[in-house]
Amino acid sequence: MRIGFDAKRAFHNGTGLGHYSRTLIRSLADLYPTHSYFLFNPKPSGSFPHPWDGIERGNVLEINPTRQIDKLFSAAWRSSWVKKDLRKTQIDLYHGLSHEIPRGINRLGIRTVVTIHDLIFERYPAQYNPIDVRIYRSKFKYACEHADRIIAISEQTKRDIIEFYQIPARKIRVCYQSCNPAFFQQVTIEEKQQVRERYQLPERFFLYVGSIIERKNLGRLVEAMHTIRKETDIPLVVIGTGGKYEREVKRKVEDLGVKDRVIFLSRAVAAKQQPRFQNAMDFPAIYQSATAMIYPSVFEGFGIPVLEALASEVPVITSNISCLPEAGGPGSLLVDPHSPAEIANAMRRVLNDPNKVTAMIESGKRHATTFTAEATARKVMDLYESI
Repeated sequence: MRIGFDAKRAFHNGTGLGHYSRTLIRSLADLYPTHSYFLFNPKPSGSFPHPWDGIERGNVLEINPTRQIDKLFSAAWRSSWVKKDLRKTQIDLYHGLSHEIPRGINRLGIRTVVTIHDLIFERYPAQYNPIDVRIYRSKFKYACEHADRIIAISEQTKRDIIEFYQIPARKIRVCYQSCNPAFFQQVTIEEKQQVRERYQLPERFFLYVGSIIERKNLGRLVEAMHTIRKETDIPLVVIGTGGKYEREVKRKVEDLGVKDRVIFLSRAVAAKQQPRFQNAMDFPAIYQSATAMIYPSVFEGFGIPVLEALASEVPVITSNISCLPEAGGPGSLLVDPHSPAEIANAMRRVLNDPNKVTAMIESGKRHATTFTAEATARKVMDLYESI
């Protein structure tokens, strides 16, 4: 089978959509080497050039626009004009890895799959630019209505697709996403020490990873840090950036007097200048050095940092709503994300109950095996072959 992918995110995105795309493509190519994989990339990448792990695979080929007009209007090429290249490449099946498929592709006789990661903009439209909401709705709804099959990355996302776009449940299959396999590999004590020194991290710290936006709720975690400030001096390390909401959180940090307890690592000079931070190669060592991952988001499509932490054998405190109980599994401490007091109590438990922490780590390791790259790739290939 000749399988094409919308590979824009794989080459240009350093967050969840990019990690999902790169991990899935690599896993499929390794597990199913008899198929050919064509990566349709609208423009060459300086951020994540292929091969992403340094391993050349003969069954994986990057396809870029060749006509000058396609290069000039690369967004149009990706959303529609790419069809002529799909036909030329004799693609049997096309997978839109991030919410989109080319308009009119169903007229080519090419089977299609689209992955929908979340419909957060439908649930929280006020947190988005109104123009963006209209654009997203047009693209996402078109893909859901015209693709042969839809992959939802959680049961929560499946429910949202049915609710917002009235898509029949039989057309949707839940295929959980994985994380970079590096998180499943235990980092040596020496490497963790080197990474701590590289970024001037303390011996113990709580960890938050994610964009600093209102929905992800870092402000209430800062309030929880204030609540336990007299009980522990363990700081919170924040990996992620934002705009207006980040400025609000930093004002709260100042107002609550916990500036010495919250480290905005992504803004540090050492992180900005270190390629191993920018491409996330040092993240497994940072995760595995943490006392706990705290992810108090009020809504997610999946919540990949939760899985990264479980794979890293780190205790997880996360929300008791949305898909986060799915991602966190039975071993995570689930809290009301609107309650700083509940978040603080969970942090206290991690600090004061070593037996509970051991049980959380063991349960998390078992739960994480559900989401290995191999398990995800097998479910996706089963879906391809069923169409």
